[in-house]
Amino acid sequence: MPACFGLVICMGLLSCKKMVTVTPPINSITTGEMFNTDAQANTAMAGVYSQMVNGTLSFSNGYVSILAGMSADELFYYGTGDANILAFSPNQLLFSNSYTSTVWTTAYKTIYNVNSVIEGIAASESSALTDSARKELTAEAKLVRAFCYFYLTNLYGDVPLVMTVDFNKTRYMSRTPASEVYQQIIQDLKEAQSLLQADYSVAGAAKERIIPNKWVATALLARVYLYTGDYANAAEQASAVINNTSLYSLESDPNNVFKTTSKEAIWQLKQGLTDIFYKNGTTEAYNVLPNPLTTGLAHYCLTASLMNTFETGDRRRSAWVGSTTSATSGLNYYPYKYKTGSSNAVSGAASTEYYMMLRLAELYLIRAEAEVNGAPGGVAAAVADLNVIRNRAGVPALPTTLTSAQVITAVARERLVEFFAEWGHRWLDLKRTKKAHDVLSAMSSKQPWAGDYQLLYPIPPVEIQVNPRLEQNSEY
Repeated sequence: MPACFGLVICMGLLSCKKMVTVTPPINSITTGEMFNTDAQANTAMAGVYSQMVNGTLSFSNGYVSILAGMSADELFYYGTGDANILAFSPNQLLFSNSYTSTVWTTAYKTIYNVNSVIEGIAASESSALTDSARKELTAEAKLVRAFCYFYLTNLYGDVPLVMTVDFNKTRYMSRTPASEVYQQIIQDLKEAQSLLQADYSVAGAAKERIIPNKWVATALLARVYLYTGDYANAAEQASAVINNTSLYSLESDPNNVFKTTSKEAIWQLKQGLTDIFYKNGTTEAYNVLPNPLTTGLAHYCLTASLMNTFETGDRRRSAWVGSTTSATSGLNYYPYKYKTGSSNAVSGAASTEYYMMLRLAELYLIRAEAEVNGAPGGVAAAVADLNVIRNRAGVPALPTTLTSAQVITAVARERLVEFFAEWGHRWLDLKRTKKAHDVLSAMSSKQPWAGDYQLLYPIPPVEIQVNPRLEQNSEY
């Protein structure tokens, strides 16, 4: 990593105290100094990725998976004493919840950082900053911005659409309608798709999948089109990734899906190797996996309803679910998609797995859902796509005689068992398909049901205190 990395961190990653009201730090180097050369600009963007994946749990390295998993019907927390974390499983959040505040704050920190890159590159007049680097890094930054806003608007609803680091323009921003946020997400992704490389060569000779390329933008576009009900475009974008068989294929063994060498990976974040706690593992795994694996206390446990959803012989259950019998809690099951946690991480050793941001299985399930909702291919094509995923899992193929309603149910079930405890897929699926109330309010663990307002997380009160135009979500 170039020597100026520390300066980049000072400029961007440590500057964001309040995401909408942030002011530039007094001790930072100037934008002009930061983006004089390709090396400096690349280091700035490398700092963004480093901030996203390293350090304590945050928006981009574990909290969405954990918190949204508890908000849905996947996870429950075993422990006492922390009212803020205990409030997620029964969906009884208070407006002052510290964990939802952390998700908001760290997501907007990343947005501030990528906006700094975008504006810094645009403002630079240096001839040593090449046109190719300008286009590549601006496209990467816009893709990351789109990724952040996708989660912000799905978790909080209408959110401020911050497109600049100019404090005078952001300090009193009101909330932007989700439809407009989605328009900006699509615009950013289309621009990124047109400018990013079609391979992973920008990451170096090893071609690790740690820097977004054209296909990352394409995969995210497929997801966004699905969420906005544009099924034809969702299927088209998903097919573009699926058909790129020279780069992507499903791993035959589920145990290999989250490895650094996974052919299923579309985008991963590469963590550091020497953190005093996480060492060469991911932050999420450190917090989720018990120590020891089979007798330690697991705090984030899989629900009985999720465990009962697995079919007999499903290889995902044997590969991605761990069990522990501790003296404190007895038998519990926990997510075991990542294998390197506190019990076996080694400081300085090479990582065997990176943090998964996007993977190919999602594109098959996006296309299946789009097909059953009117995209070309219809029910038959949707069943075929579902069976690709089921075949890898080692469970029987679905019959071609299923009705549209049965296929829609099958898609939802397959998404649950494929993406449990992974990036909040289940939580967002329940909400976007209007099933959240019926499914969650009927669960005994969520009684009494606090109300459907809990389907959006609260805006951090400190943001509302400093910005009178920022209104709280209803009923908090």
